[in-house]
Amino acid sequence: MAQHKSAAKRARQAVKKNAVNSARKSKVRTGEKNLLVALKTKDAKMAKELLSSYTSQMMKAAQKGVFNKLTASRKIARLSAQVHKAIGTK
Repeated sequence: MAQHKSAAKRARQAVKKNAVNSARKSKVRTGEKNLLVALKTKDAKMAKELLSSYTSQMMKAAQKGVFNKLTASRKIARLSAQVHKAIGTK
């Protein structure tokens, strides 16, 4: 347990931050799984909508430091390519 007031406060903040980051990460991963399911079932319309939602969630998470920005960019690019291939556009 923290011995100083400031250390105790930082410990409390860390617990809250961890909960928020875990929720964000979970939400992004769920969005990614839903997008992959839509791609597997060849539901182009749904995949396009989910890609937009996933991109927004992932970039917000990257800006907050939950994911590395390069990781976010790479995942978005790869999923975007898959979606565009599925709906038949470049």
